[in-house]
Amino acid sequence: MKAVKVLLTLLVFLGAAYLIVVFNWTYSDGNRAGYIQKFSSKGWVCKTHEGELAMTTVPGTAPVLWQFTIWDDKVAAQLNDMMGETRDPAL
Repeated sequence: MKAVKVLLTLLVFLGAAYLIVVFNWTYSDGNRAGYIQKFSSKGWVCKTHEGELAMTTVPGTAPVLWQFTIWDDKVAAQLNDMMGETRDPAL
């Protein structure tokens, strides 16, 4: 019975370590250009800021929508302040 508890505890810690690595590891790096079409706060337990960037090459054509998530409240406040402005967001 003690071996089962130790194994279960080990599995819980390994699962938690896996989730920490998965949620904090950057697997993509790059830039996008467009305008923020939608930005909102979501979540009951895990609070995040969700946004939608509309990218278009020619005015009048249908934009490609790119959804993104922001975990940092400071970055979310900066994006919220820049909504509706046309400028280069150097975050």
